[in-house]
Amino acid sequence: MTERVLVSLAVILAAAHVFARLAQRVRQPVVVGEIIAGIALGPSLLGLVPGNPVDVIFPPEVRPYLQVLSQVGLVLFMFGIGYEFDGSQLRGHGRQVTAVSLSSVILPFALGAGLLCVLHPWLTGAGTTVRGRLVPALFLGAAMSITAFPVLARIISERGLQKDRIGAMAVACAAIQDFLAWVVLAVVVALAQSTGGWPLARMTLASAALLLFLWYAVRPGLTWLFAPGRPWPGPALIHAVLVVGLLLCAWATQALGLHAVFGAFAFGVIVPRAVIDRTAPEVPERIEQTSLFLLPVFFMVTGLSVNLGALGGQGLLILLAVLVTACFGKFAGAAGAARLTGATKPQAAALGVLLNARGLTELVILNVGLSLGVLDSRLFTAMVVMAVATTVMTGPLLDRFHPAARPRPVPGESGDRRREGQDLVTVREETS
Repeated sequence: MTERVLVSLAVILAAAHVFARLAQRVRQPVVVGEIIAGIALGPSLLGLVPGNPVDVIFPPEVRPYLQVLSQVGLVLFMFGIGYEFDGSQLRGHGRQVTAVSLSSVILPFALGAGLLCVLHPWLTGAGTTVRGRLVPALFLGAAMSITAFPVLARIISERGLQKDRIGAMAVACAAIQDFLAWVVLAVVVALAQSTGGWPLARMTLASAALLLFLWYAVRPGLTWLFAPGRPWPGPALIHAVLVVGLLLCAWATQALGLHAVFGAFAFGVIVPRAVIDRTAPEVPERIEQTSLFLLPVFFMVTGLSVNLGALGGQGLLILLAVLVTACFGKFAGAAGAARLTGATKPQAAALGVLLNARGLTELVILNVGLSLGVLDSRLFTAMVVMAVATTVMTGPLLDRFHPAARPRPVPGESGDRRREGQDLVTVREETS
């Protein structure tokens, strides 16, 4: 079993590197190449080759191990994004973040639910078990409202926008609106499975309690523990505490019904960054490097559940309707609210472009809908294509509306990675 897992990892990492290089050659973020590599290794492309190479390279007994590795890489990366999140960029702009978050959820949700009602007579029912329009409409609205939080965070990281106000706003808005979208998704799941409303209320209350505990108990405790001059070893202790803490927070939010990425991100936000940057600035870098090694596994594992088939003439019309509705809803909702709350036209457009990226977070949600019997096969395929298309268009449109954002060097490249780490340390020292 060990040798099979190692071979699968070798194939994933090699494909991710090749596709990442190709993506950069066409001015796409590295993450776009890794997403396409993950889908290409699944049934959509590799599965078309005779001999069933997908099951040969990634046999069913290996996939649970890859799933675990993918989730570990994802939560490690989201801790790093939370750690680099600079809340000072948002001071005085709380009203703007709230307005953009709500608008970029409500408008695409309404349009998505309305689109399902329009398309319902065309849906063949293949693979669906839920009757009526209410649950499918609510689900499609929630799916349209989502932003690929991990993918968006990765794009922002690669382009050095963590300390840019638009980048910070995009991460904050994506976190808020994805929380709302996951809550709506929980309602849809409850309706589809008739589990009632108490689990949803319990999840909301427990999530709020967790955030309060992290901010008012864990953060002061870490500040005291990591303070300079303590008799215990610095970097080794900090590394262990940070990894244990982010994993426990990821577990907590996963257990509450939210995705694990929110717990890892929240823990990254509350850790005392100024103290860590003075005592052990290399520790967050080590965690980030580990996450960049494992993230391609996350993209590939999700790509295994994606199978793009022939849509047919009617399916192409469904795809076109899905693309137009998704892009207009997100962009207009985010950019319109940002413009009305004081953002310039380029800033509003850049924010709308960033929040329009769906990525494989969308594919995870779509697979939930498919497993619940909410989506039929053609609508599922159209939504998958929309998720990839909105992510691919993010890079070129961001170059147009926010020219200051430029992709960083390929992660893992010798020399470039070391210089990047040195630059981060320099920035931290200058801002501390």
